[in-house]
Amino acid sequence: MRGRLIKQLVTIFMLIGVFVSFNLAIYFNFTYRYMDNSSEIMKEQAIELDRYLPFDNDSRIVKINSDIGLSDELPVLDGATALFPIYSAFVNATYPEEAVDFDGLDFTVLSCLKKTGTNEAYKAVVDGDADIIFVARPSQRQIEYAQDMGVELVYVPFGYESFVFIVNSENSVESLTSEQIRGIYSGVYKNWYDVGGEDTPIIQVQRVEGSGSQTAMVFFMQDTPLMKRPTNITGRAIGYSFRFYVSDLAGKENVKMIAVDDVYPSEENIRNGSYPITECFYAVYRSDNQNENISILIDWILSDEGQYIVEKTGYVPVNK
Repeated sequence: MRGRLIKQLVTIFMLIGVFVSFNLAIYFNFTYRYMDNSSEIMKEQAIELDRYLPFDNDSRIVKINSDIGLSDELPVLDGATALFPIYSAFVNATYPEEAVDFDGLDFTVLSCLKKTGTNEAYKAVVDGDADIIFVARPSQRQIEYAQDMGVELVYVPFGYESFVFIVNSENSVESLTSEQIRGIYSGVYKNWYDVGGEDTPIIQVQRVEGSGSQTAMVFFMQDTPLMKRPTNITGRAIGYSFRFYVSDLAGKENVKMIAVDDVYPSEENIRNGSYPITECFYAVYRSDNQNENISILIDWILSDEGQYIVEKTGYVPVNK
């Protein structure tokens, strides 16, 4: 009797071990690989703040000597993560060094330079916690928040960036039409075979609502509704972002950018206007903000010096 009980217990524990091993294998081989990569942690990994700080000899920002020399009531700047190298360079060229306070992990409340990301930056400028933010177009929710707060925002275009789609480098698909992409993200096409690829399910990765990338994707879809986030965990994924984020990953990390309407998002094709999906970026401020340095800084950003920073950072300036 006792021996039989021991055998039953051993069998039970063995079954538990099999199920645990199976679940771990599913997680690490499938679920983990296709988890939403749009969290703030992932964003921080994409743009490491300490590599793009102003007034740092080792910083990767574009550095120029400007005579503008802002002082007195300095505008507080904030914005999207992908644009941080640009507005950090703006600060480096026009602000005094003591205007920036970085504690090694983040900017302090006393700093005139912040980096909270698109969602929080839009809220900050509406609430009066930031004077100018550097972001992509607003989402409908961000527009409505400003309206609900009785705030009118001014949008000044200062540069362009391409919106790109990425797949695994082993994916045989090299190009998709705009309509095929809309079909993928509306759920019409569920298998790569339907768009010229292998017989493998499509995993349509999306970003968080309100992020610059997600807002750009909603705009790209036009009147076609985005499908809900996929629940399947097997297949080959497709995702999207701005080119600045993924250009260094292309050819590495098993990631490649694909052509859209047979035009690859190369720097040349972006600058000559042949790549079909470009997004404008804006310097945004409240219309009732009386800080005189706002207009001075905006005019400088649109000048040859400011546009030089935009171009050398890797974006397309509006004034070229």
